[in-house]
Amino acid sequence: MEEQGNTVLVIDDEESIPGACYQNLSRKGYRFKYVSNCKRVISLVRQLNPGLVLLDSAVAEEDIIHKIFLIDPNIVIVETSEHATVKSAVDAMKLGASDYLPKPYTCSELMMKISHGMEKRNLLKKTQQLHEENKRIRENFVSIITHEMRSPLVAVEQYIEVLLGGFAGELQSKQGEILSKCKKRLQWLLSLVNEWLDMARIEDITARGKFEEIDIRNILDESIELVKIQAELKNINLEFEVPEHFPVIVGNHNALIHLFMNVYSNAIKYNCECCKVTTTAFDNKDMVSVRICDNGIGIPKEGLPFIFDEFFRVQSIRKKGRQSSGEAGTGLGLAIVKKIVDAHGGYIDVESKVDKGTCFTVYLPKSNSIF
Repeated sequence: MEEQGNTVLVIDDEESIPGACYQNLSRKGYRFKYVSNCKRVISLVRQLNPGLVLLDSAVAEEDIIHKIFLIDPNIVIVETSEHATVKSAVDAMKLGASDYLPKPYTCSELMMKISHGMEKRNLLKKTQQLHEENKRIRENFVSIITHEMRSPLVAVEQYIEVLLGGFAGELQSKQGEILSKCKKRLQWLLSLVNEWLDMARIEDITARGKFEEIDIRNILDESIELVKIQAELKNINLEFEVPEHFPVIVGNHNALIHLFMNVYSNAIKYNCECCKVTTTAFDNKDMVSVRICDNGIGIPKEGLPFIFDEFFRVQSIRKKGRQSSGEAGTGLGLAIVKKIVDAHGGYIDVESKVDKGTCFTVYLPKSNSIF
């Protein structure tokens, strides 16, 4: 497909652009192609790659805008009509048109619409290029983390284990204490690296659409099994309630395990000892919801809007979390959770009160609402 971004494809059963206006626009570098109906539009869009389409509503087919966007979502569409009303303009926008131009129009009106439309297309293309560049940077960064950081960190951790085990000679008490602190910081750094890699894997899984019908009960069972030891260390009881004959959902098995394991791990980490984490599932109209609650330290109200942001950590939670679990969070766990939920067409809510506890509710579409 040849790059001809200054081409304007005019779909109209009459040559509506005045001659003088046509000449002015041509001098500015715009090229025009007329077609009287929608029969050849798709092949012309592929052939010409227009930057803008002037579409007369009188000859527009019902799904022509959708078909054009399937070829190039950055094409700007301006709908024209001899019977212009506010309602017809709104309807055109709902179908995907960027602007609306009532007939008959003046040369200056047309030039303004084309100029603004082309500016918008350039911005859309630049945004797309930036998005693609950002994706490449992230992929390269993940590759660097994997090969240049993780392997040496694992090696250093193993050397520290050898020293702490006394295999290189007996350690003095102070030396052992210093090495234990080094090991703890190193483990935090490794967990940060691993969560970065997890995020990249999750994006890859969801982007490829490896989805299937899944019984949510099995997902929750497996997730709870993975955090049982963590819960037992704090004497936390994991309560679980899912109704019989619960609806099937559609999702990626590994991604959903990662989602709920993260939520459970947080619920345990920031919970009080000898308390409980409860799981309740509900069958809603088009969605199923899973509500996971703890009796822990809670999240301050001002922190709630940001908890799904990458690397965000509430300072008060960070301190209390270290006191209760000896662990410091990386600030990526809930960001990963949000990405997985979004990729499944669902959403997640959080309710929390300081020193009372937190409830996360995950909403996921039923299989019959997708297929």
